[in-house]
Amino acid sequence: MGKKVGLTYDVKTDWALGSADPGDTCAEFDKPKTIDNIVRALESGGHTVDRIGNVHNLMKRLDNLDVDIVFNICEGRNGRNRESQVPVLLEMKGIPFVGADALSLGVTLDKVVAKQLFVYDGIPTPRFFVAHHTDNLEKLNTIGFPLMVKTRHEGSSKGISEKSRVEDYEGLKRQVQLVNEVYHQTALVEEFIKGKEFTVPILGNNPPEAMPIIQVSIDGNSNLGNQFYTFERIASDRLQYICPAKISPELTKKMQELAIRVYKIVGCRDFGRVDFRVDDKDNPYALEINPLPSLDEQDAFNIFPQVLGSDYAKTINRILNFALERYGLKP
Repeated sequence: MGKKVGLTYDVKTDWALGSADPGDTCAEFDKPKTIDNIVRALESGGHTVDRIGNVHNLMKRLDNLDVDIVFNICEGRNGRNRESQVPVLLEMKGIPFVGADALSLGVTLDKVVAKQLFVYDGIPTPRFFVAHHTDNLEKLNTIGFPLMVKTRHEGSSKGISEKSRVEDYEGLKRQVQLVNEVYHQTALVEEFIKGKEFTVPILGNNPPEAMPIIQVSIDGNSNLGNQFYTFERIASDRLQYICPAKISPELTKKMQELAIRVYKIVGCRDFGRVDFRVDDKDNPYALEINPLPSLDEQDAFNIFPQVLGSDYAKTINRILNFALERYGLKP
């Protein structure tokens, strides 16, 4: 028997950019087409879908929300707790929802907190430090160069450009200042791992299962070396995905096991995605975990199902079913 599913989301067309906003402000938000695809997928599973939209729409309807469960992919707009807004409201009202809870979403959006958990659990991750400002960078940098300078609590490679990999203090100060002043947050400064880049989608709960690994290729080159994933490349034809990744069974097993450990330590539920860099000695380093990975049909959750003989719609319904099972709502 089908369920009535509420869908919470942010679309790029919901927000108008202010004059001081960087051009990638809405990078994490979905295209209207992606929402249409999710709706069609859920309807193909026999469910009816109520398009709720963003957190402000949810707040207006919260006392009269007539749904069995909410499929949440809402990113929120401001601050490091923005992804937690919808789950907190739903938890307060006792409304079941798909995906990670508020704590997990807050922990993982703040990449520094997430990496501290990785270190605690012995999960390899690039060495790092936090730059609140451009003072004392020489004292903070015990790693050496090259370094990667990232926003602390953003996704979709926001704030990451070709200039984010720095090789001297002039570049380091420039990028830290950019993150501090344009993105209004502290900067995460990481050891740069020269090598290859991968992402590992994960489905399920008891136990979670790592899916086929996807390798990032730029300009037809899968051995990236000093290249890396940037915001500009996301929407370009320079970026391609290889699935399954052309790597050894040993590296595949190692990365999938690490991805599951990352998924568990942050309390992910139903689905997620873990990103890695791998050096020239096949040592994998966990970069981050995304409990709200893109469900665009050009992205990972449409790519790996094809390798398994499945498809996008079945995968979306699997994710929903994992949540229904958690709440005891499956018939």
